[in-house]
Amino acid sequence: MKPLLILSLVLVISLVQAAEPDFPLVPARECYPRAGLPNFIAKSNTDGASIKIGYLGGSITAQNGWRPKSLAYFQKAFPKAEFSEINAAIGGTGSDLGVYRLKQDVLDHKPDLLFVEFAVNDGGAAPEQIFRCMEGIVRQTWRTLPDCDICFVNTLTEQLSPAMVEGNFQRSASAMEKIANHYQIPTIHMAIEVAKLAKQGKLVWKAPMPKTDEEKLVLGDKFLFAPDGVHPYEQTGHELYLQSIVRSMDPIKAASGKPGSHTLSTPYIATNYENAKLLPISDAHLSSGFIPLNPMTDDFAKRWADRMTGLHKATHPGDTVEFKFKGTSCSIYDIIGPDCGQVIIKLDEQPPRTMPRFDAYCTYHRLSTMPIGENLPDAIHSVKIEISPDQPDKAAILAKNGNKIDKPADYDATTFYPGAILVVGGIVK
Repeated sequence: MKPLLILSLVLVISLVQAAEPDFPLVPARECYPRAGLPNFIAKSNTDGASIKIGYLGGSITAQNGWRPKSLAYFQKAFPKAEFSEINAAIGGTGSDLGVYRLKQDVLDHKPDLLFVEFAVNDGGAAPEQIFRCMEGIVRQTWRTLPDCDICFVNTLTEQLSPAMVEGNFQRSASAMEKIANHYQIPTIHMAIEVAKLAKQGKLVWKAPMPKTDEEKLVLGDKFLFAPDGVHPYEQTGHELYLQSIVRSMDPIKAASGKPGSHTLSTPYIATNYENAKLLPISDAHLSSGFIPLNPMTDDFAKRWADRMTGLHKATHPGDTVEFKFKGTSCSIYDIIGPDCGQVIIKLDEQPPRTMPRFDAYCTYHRLSTMPIGENLPDAIHSVKIEISPDQPDKAAILAKNGNKIDKPADYDATTFYPGAILVVGGIVK
């Protein structure tokens, strides 16, 4: 299994433990069609139409599974049009990052339909945070592209399955239904059949795919879902996900009325992230030690070019990033990995705090976010981030996940890789 997929699994398990116990759950149905997908259906039936489908989600959407399968299905179901995808899936991330990267990764490419899949990676987020982020995704989309239809799609994991087995959406999906209902957005829970099989005792949540006749005999007539209880096998779990979309299209078509621009009603939650922005780190004041990494000439930068367009690098303690913003929330979109250290964050007049840019999975580099402040007064705030001279105890951190330092030279550094500022509000020049 890829390391990023392992990270996503662990995130789910830890988040579930933090979930609020008393949030009312929504009765499980495969499809709540609501107002349907009128613009998408009409355009898909138009000769020569070019249809773009955006897929915003986590590692389950990033897999070679329901995403490409559904794209192929739509091409077959609507042969008059030509379909293409906007793959905006990043493993191990939820709506709290998706709402910031929506414009860059999806809306700038002008989709006709947007699928949003975050119920798994939002598995333990507070419902109010899910409201803010998911409503922010809806309002940003319809403010920018009012003719773009939206559909929430939900996936499932073994850890999140108890509610579904008992006939209710898991907590994160239930929270998302509040936003979907407010805006009359259709939802498809792609794991209804998975939950049914689990309740009947006919599902194996996680096991290697059988290769020998003996292994197949042991599996018998049970349905093997995934290697890890999270990321479905392409030929099994993802096929069930696809068929849920196929079945849902009839009720969605029946519900779809006259095409037209979507209008924004009164917000469901006043603190939603409609004003969430992903801004280049170059909007901040960077000390001289920071250098921009050009994806045309730098292989490391090239790896992240489709997500991190303004990646910078600094390695020396004392190098700083400084900026002011007006708004209620702020983070840094960066890359963490073996050579990263830790930074000292100073927000307004609060005491400085140290933030490692290294964790138990940092045997490789990956995208990450570093929180600066959340639920702040809507006022002007000042931020200073400084590379600390002290490295975290990397060997001890890696040991928490059974990892070891294999090449000490790769870890002996205090590098910081900021790429963007994530802010609900804007930068003050």
